Amino acid sequence: MTAPRAPKGGYVGGVLGLWRAWAQRGWQVLLASVMLLVLAVSPRVYTPAHRAAVARQVMQATWPHVLWFSLGATLLGVVLIRIVVVTAQSYGLSQYALEMVVRVLVLELLPLMAALFVALRWSLPATAQLARTLRKASQGGQVGQVASKRPVPDAVTWLTQEALPRALAGVFAVWLLAAVSCVLGLVMAYLLVYGWTPWGLDAYTHMVGRVFSPAVTLIFVLKTCAFSVAVAVVPVAGLSAPVVWCNPDALRALEMQGLVRMTGLLLLVEVVSLMGNYY
Repeated sequence: MTAPRAPKGGYVGGVLGLWRAWAQRGWQVLLASVMLLVLAVSPRVYTPAHRAAVARQVMQATWPHVLWFSLGATLLGVVLIRIVVVTAQSYGLSQYALEMVVRVLVLELLPLMAALFVALRWSLPATAQLARTLRKASQGGQVGQVASKRPVPDAVTWLTQEALPRALAGVFAVWLLAAVSCVLGLVMAYLLVYGWTPWGLDAYTHMVGRVFSPAVTLIFVLKTCAFSVAVAVVPVAGLSAPVVWCNPDALRALEMQGLVRMTGLLLLVEVVSLMGNYY
């Protein structure tokens, strides 16, 4: 019996080849993401038909989910606020409880929750739907067409017609859910600490204004925008490589690749925001 032969170039060459392919794929996704962002701010893209498609996707991404996400965020906020307030009171640190709640819940947890919710309920399913249409087209010998049988001659046209409306819908959904949940979190924090009396508004607004300094507010806005791009643009941009349109095997791995890439970007954005706020 002969021993199995090592692959040509050795195992080091195989590992380097995998890293090279991964880097090339990441570069393609980065280019497609930049193209989507450029198309999103281009006025020539928004024809009447395209505006109608964007509005339809925005409604599908936000309207069915606003109520349930708001209820879930409110319930989580009530539990977390109560735990923090009671714990702070037991250690004689009740004067710091509200500031801790605002920093942990509003600044960090709720925007991340909104991004993850949109990713699981909208972005990843929309990406999987596009991948299925491309897979059917490639298997049926109709490469470059989608389910509606419209030709897709190049990546720019495909990104404009199919990917951009879904990406814009995901971005808007993250912004809306983050804004609604943060407002509800601030309201619930006041009610659980001060009750229904208006006499605590002066001290409460002063504390919130101290927490939301100009630098922290800027980091909060930039972080929310980065979250929205990570969960709405990056997964869809992974479908833009021409090799993916004619390779069903590549399409089957897109969902997991998009999830890993999106999770890594979310963690990176969160770490950078924490460094900007507390270092």
